[in-house]
Amino acid sequence: MPIYAYRCTDCGFEEEVMRKVSDPLLTTCPECKTENFAKQLTAPGFHLKGSGWYATDFKGGACKSTDSKSDSPPPCQGGTGSCAANS
Repeated sequence: MPIYAYRCTDCGFEEEVMRKVSDPLLTTCPECKTENFAKQLTAPGFHLKGSGWYATDFKGGACKSTDSKSDSPPPCQGGTGSCAANS
């Protein structure tokens, strides 16, 4: 079961709650009993590792140089050739 972070917008009470995905959202704050208890957006609790998953993917734009040791720019940034995304 996933763990969700909730926070009350009135009193600021925060709580992590283990709930099924199919369970209805919590709305009543257990501290102040108002209807302002909302689910928070949090970082995922996993990290993709192994061949095929690169930490540098999609961080610097659509085109990347395949040779990370090269000082020359990738094709779409002044090198020779063209980028697949731009063609």
